[in-house]
Amino acid sequence: QNARTGGGVRPGFEGGQMPLYRRLPKRGFKNVFADKYAVVNVEQLNRFEDKAVVDPAALVEAGILKNVLDGVRILGNGELTKALDVRAQGFTKSAQQKIEAAGGKVEVI
Repeated sequence: QNARTGGGVRPGFEGGQMPLYRRLPKRGFKNVFADKYAVVNVEQLNRFEDKAVVDPAALVEAGILKNVLDGVRILGNGELTKALDVRAQGFTKSAQQKIEAAGGKVEVI
C-alpha cells in the first residue's frame, strides 16, 4: 500500500480499530453560529492622533488588527490619553467610561 503513489493511510487511521478520536467522549457545546470578535484594548488606541476617527478599517491599517472577523470589541484594559472618536461593534462599560473620560466619543456600529 505504501509502495504506490498516493498510497498510505490517512492520519489517525489505526488499521480498522476504533480510532482514539472516536473512542474519547466529547464534552461541552460549540455554538457554530456565535460571532467571533476581534478584541482591542483601550491602551492600544494611544497610537492614534488626537481627535482621530478610529474604526475597524483604521485599526487594520494601523496594524493593531490583522482582520476584523465578525466585528471589533473594545476592552477597557489600560489607560487612554487622547480624545478619540471610536466606532466599533461593541464596548465594555469600562472602555466606554475611559474613552469618554479622555474627551472622546463612543459609537456602536
